[in-house]
Amino acid sequence: MKDITGLMIYYYFVCKRKLWYFCNNISMEQNSELVALGKIIDKSSYKREEKGILIDNTINIDFIKDKAVLHEIKKSKSIEEAGIWQIKYYMYYLNKRGIENISAEIDYPLLKETKTISLEENDKIFLDEVIKEIQKIISEDKVPNISKNNICKKCSYHDLCYI
Repeated sequence: MKDITGLMIYYYFVCKRKLWYFCNNISMEQNSELVALGKIIDKSSYKREEKGILIDNTINIDFIKDKAVLHEIKKSKSIEEAGIWQIKYYMYYLNKRGIENISAEIDYPLLKETKTISLEENDKIFLDEVIKEIQKIISEDKVPNISKNNICKKCSYHDLCYI
């Protein structure tokens, strides 16, 4: 069984098809200008922080402040729900390993905004179900059906899905 990463959680909320492609080693993001822009924003924001904290080769936290506040950097709020669940998953993951009293924030440097995120008991139960669903999706032999939504036009997998 494959370890569930934060990016897999993010993709689960963005698009099940994108999740399947990514987990089956079909990558289109190297050609995406939006992905490149996100990486530039990540790299150029919060320069004083130690970034890219990889834990267990599974979760990659953008940075941790004051040893207890996880930070995730996002360029916009267009897929905010996915970002919220991604950072909740980081909290859940660390909590499962005995690390408690963690808080989290999503930083939107272009918007000059920060959103505080907490992990509730019902979030943990929900994430248990999401993890099971992700494992089911990625183990399927066939790619999930297209679920058209507003972000498809900007997705790096657009041509793969629609052409």
